[in-house]
Amino acid sequence: MRKCSAVRHNEGVKVDVKTIDEREMTYESATQQVGSALRIAPAFIARRDDDAIGVRTELRCEYIAWEGRYVIRRVTNEALQESAELNHSLVAKVRMQAIVQAAAPHCIFLTLDEESDPDARWISADALSSAEGRLLPPALAQAVVRRGGTEARMEAIEMLYGTAALSSQPPAKLIQKELGIPHRTASQWIIDARKAGRLEGMNYNAARPAGA
Repeated sequence: MRKCSAVRHNEGVKVDVKTIDEREMTYESATQQVGSALRIAPAFIARRDDDAIGVRTELRCEYIAWEGRYVIRRVTNEALQESAELNHSLVAKVRMQAIVQAAAPHCIFLTLDEESDPDARWISADALSSAEGRLLPPALAQAVVRRGGTEARMEAIEMLYGTAALSSQPPAKLIQKELGIPHRTASQWIIDARKAGRLEGMNYNAARPAGA
């Protein structure tokens, strides 16, 4: 299994993601099962240098099962410039939600092989993303839409929902974008996947900010 890059861009946010013991984030760090096909790191550290405001931010996030997402447990800010003073107005500009959203896909892994296969390749959601920011190749997305209520569709919904929900992003919006389907269809497929037990341990609350 290849190591995924520790740097991800999400709407201009560049983050460095490590395990809580400062190791590279690989599938071996994903010891927590979520849903039926996802493995995640139970916790991670994410760092971002925001040159625009002169602040380095470090977040420690942990997966909380009953919340169904990653929750921020510790925040550390450090001034990068002599002219930067860590006061309330400056720290308020730190985009903690964006950091969580950029970091979480590094910590979510799935395999396209049989899970019981000791040689199965586990791939991070981040590594699956293409240059356009897509998680699913267009051909695979089209096949998922065409084939009706197949196992492949359930797996796709689980992966997309989990990637979004665990980082406190709206899952239906991501599914719409990835599969090119209406909001009503995305919502129904989410309901179907949850009824099938594919979304255990993953929740999204639109009124709740990331990390809250």
